[in-house]
Amino acid sequence: VQKTGLEAVEVSTGNYPGDAHCKIDELLNSKEALKRFKEEFKKRNIEISALSCHGNPLHPEESIARNHREITRKTFVLANRLGIERVALFSGCPGDSDSSKYPNWVTCPWPEDYSKILKWQWEEKVIPYWQKEAKFAQEEGIEKICFEMHPGFVVYNPETLLKLREAAGKAIGANFDPSHLFWQGIDPIAALKKLKGCIYHVHAKDTKIDDYNTSVNGVLDTKSYGDEINRSWIFRTVGYGHDASFWKYFISTLRLCGYDYVLSIEHEDSLMSANEGFQK
Repeated sequence: VQKTGLEAVEVSTGNYPGDAHCKIDELLNSKEALKRFKEEFKKRNIEISALSCHGNPLHPEESIARNHREITRKTFVLANRLGIERVALFSGCPGDSDSSKYPNWVTCPWPEDYSKILKWQWEEKVIPYWQKEAKFAQEEGIEKICFEMHPGFVVYNPETLLKLREAAGKAIGANFDPSHLFWQGIDPIAALKKLKGCIYHVHAKDTKIDDYNTSVNGVLDTKSYGDEINRSWIFRTVGYGHDASFWKYFISTLRLCGYDYVLSIEHEDSLMSANEGFQK
């Protein structure tokens, strides 16, 4: 790892990404385990850029929401004990009512049912929950809650991120992953400028748009990520969706916006092994 020039890692504590490298209960309940965990990074001269607990704490299925909320709170506590100021996560997505079983991601205003659902979600679920959690995080010394703008969740673009920030405070910021913006038709450069001052963490991940498939079917694509040849877009290693000139501009714009922190490599390129993608 050190030979590649890697200086920091983002460590998952649970929820969707799993907890393969960080057993949160063990670390919270054992000072010795916490000490050993810290030493593993110290002896390699690698820092932890952020803890991540990407889940859906607003899931309408209570058992799922409860588990994801518990992991999220424990992650704030663990970050405090490790001296880490950033936690990366998703906003979550509620259902359409208190009796829902599955999340309902609203993507259009009509029929009016959808507008009513969206209003209810934000007013009754999203804002109250994150106001409370932002306060809890700040009490634990976490001033940078890094939301990944991800379709399928209520925060999926700069507008929705800023809406939540306005409601829940300045601890709310972006875990800026351009791969989820490309296929929505968002220019990541413009998005960076819009979010100047609240970019807290950055993922290095690319997206390749298939011009033919997109011309036929558009960008909303529910086919399996493994059906690469038929999808409108797929996630790629940096440089395999957009060329070096874009990424130079991207890095330069980050600096112009005052961001001087890590680029966290997220490998979801189904055409390369993790090691191949990391090396490239």
